[in-house]
Amino acid sequence: MICAIAELESDRHPLARRYDKKTKLLTIGLMQVAPKVAEWIVREQDYLLFPVEDDPDILYRPFVNVYFGASYLKWLSNFDGKSRSEEFVVRAYRGGGARKGNHKSTLPYWKGYLQVKECFQSRKHFDGPSPIEAPTSPASPSSPTKGDDLYWDTRVSPEDMEQMWNHPDVCKEWTKSKEIRGNVRFSCDREKRPYLSRVELRAIAEIIVSKYFSTRGINPAVLCALADIVSMRFIDGDESSTGLMGIDYSTAFWLYTEMRYRAYQVDYVENLTNPFVSMYFGAAYLAWLSEYEGRERSLHFIFQAYIYGPKSVHLEETCPKWLKVEQILSRYERTISRQGSCNII
Repeated sequence: MICAIAELESDRHPLARRYDKKTKLLTIGLMQVAPKVAEWIVREQDYLLFPVEDDPDILYRPFVNVYFGASYLKWLSNFDGKSRSEEFVVRAYRGGGARKGNHKSTLPYWKGYLQVKECFQSRKHFDGPSPIEAPTSPASPSSPTKGDDLYWDTRVSPEDMEQMWNHPDVCKEWTKSKEIRGNVRFSCDREKRPYLSRVELRAIAEIIVSKYFSTRGINPAVLCALADIVSMRFIDGDESSTGLMGIDYSTAFWLYTEMRYRAYQVDYVENLTNPFVSMYFGAAYLAWLSEYEGRERSLHFIFQAYIYGPKSVHLEETCPKWLKVEQILSRYERTISRQGSCNII
């Protein structure tokens, strides 16, 4: 509970500071403890270990801040002499008091807390996330309705759409199919499942690599080949994985919180059905695998680790999908090499 709240309140920054103009309440530190709350705890609850009244700035010290944050949580858990639920305690903590324990304004915070807590519980510190072990995530309250999600502009940001229109091959393809700005359709199969053309996939990979991974030596062709293998270019993924790159929610959230890949947010699992978001976290995971355990890794290792997890790699055994990947990769490499790309991974 403490770890999840610290994550939400301060993004784990011990010097974080927030001032609410409406309530005129100042909160500081890892758990965003208000100095006046800490002073009240010292006076009323006899927590005398830290002299916060004499020096409020000690709340910037991580141990002190967590001490008072935990003390406040303990008090809320038995508010008014009654044993309170975890939901009440968390919502009251965020709301600034017990009266907000059941208030509608603190419900989104509770949902966010559940997501973060689940990721903390499932996190593997030494092996990183497992691609096949994904916690559930609350559905986005603004998920597009069926039909609307068959259009690019309902899933992708205006900035990313502008990048797509500026890509010469994409512009040529979309112009030929008579797409118009603000109303670009996805290609769909017979079951109305949206997928990317190879031109669109290659463009997204090139945009993501050039904007966010230009110094990492990542080859866009490798990302394209992985997408072809993992999802067959379906932007919602397949039955066993989520999104274009098959990155599940727990992996994306781990990359966001622990590895600091924060160009895109992952508040909901539906965020990963945005092809740019999925490609970004797929590239981030590939970059992490390329230096797994501090060693430079081969493409063969990276591929197996991406699909099965780094602890399940057996390079001495024949991987049934490896030959297929080599064929697909060579196709994309021929296309991208004509445009001057010379990356390695």
